[in-house]
Amino acid sequence: MPINHTGSQRRAQTAVLASIVTMADSSFDIVSKIDPMEARNAVDQAQKEISQRYDFKGVGAEADWSGTERLLIKASTEERAKAVLDVVESKFVKRGISLKSLDVGKPYASGKEFRIEVGLKNGIASDDAKKVAKIIRDEGPKSVKAQIQGDELRVTSKSRDDLQSTMALLKGKDLEVALQFVNFR
Repeated sequence: MPINHTGSQRRAQTAVLASIVTMADSSFDIVSKIDPMEARNAVDQAQKEISQRYDFKGVGAEADWSGTERLLIKASTEERAKAVLDVVESKFVKRGISLKSLDVGKPYASGKEFRIEVGLKNGIASDDAKKVAKIIRDEGPKSVKAQIQGDELRVTSKSRDDLQSTMALLKGKDLEVALQFVNFR
């Protein structure tokens, strides 16, 4: 004998089934990437300022790309090379690129000029990813799980509020790597 449900019972069952379906885990990815066009624009602006500034006239000051993810800064003295580096760094900050994304080398002499090599960091190194995952595990909400996937981290939880508090926790930490949060689902 079939059971007849009233309309309200059917709606209640449908609501329960819908809530079970929508309780899938929410997630976001933690990455450390530099927009290559923003980096190129920052270096172009720095080159323009260097060519126009009076204190850089006649000292062979320049900042140029040496490959896709390396900058080479040149000047006749170590102090001028550091001044060029300051100009480049200020342009990166204005373009929204964190200085934590730059790997600045020591000034070294090369013939009659001083050089500074600057590398751009893309991706989260394995030990940095482990540090971030440990912070999430130790200090974050208990429902949040972090998985290392290559050069990024995937953070999952049933609660979106827990994910947002995890983002706030990581933004408040002083880490050696610039973090961006993407793919919030």
